[in-house]
Amino acid sequence: MKKKLPKPTEAELALLSVLWQRGPSTVREVHDALPDSATGYTTTLKILQKMFDKGLVARDESQRSHVYSAAIAAEQTQRQLLRDFVRRVFAGSPARLVMQALSDEAASAEDLAAIRELLDDLETKGHKDSQK
Repeated sequence: MKKKLPKPTEAELALLSVLWQRGPSTVREVHDALPDSATGYTTTLKILQKMFDKGLVARDESQRSHVYSAAIAAEQTQRQLLRDFVRRVFAGSPARLVMQALSDEAASAEDLAAIRELLDDLETKGHKDSQK
């Protein structure tokens, strides 16, 4: 059975976003990269320490300033959060999510083409799987 990944809080997601964009960074670098941070440096440090304890980040302690890096890829975290969101808000139905999203926001031609390509790929894969 797959180990369940820790679910990051909003504040933790903000720090993870910095680490995903910048790569390994010190607390100061993460703090300085936060957009309009209302939190202080020590709050950023404390959150990163908690994230380390939860397994959301790794920490390199070989230098005076510890360097933090995301322990989980952005895509993996996005999939986990999206699965949870679809389960809680859309009764587990990805179709309901997509229909709601597309009915509320105008999709660009590029977005629609990418969605069609994904659907075609899923349909082809599903068709092959059902023939096995």
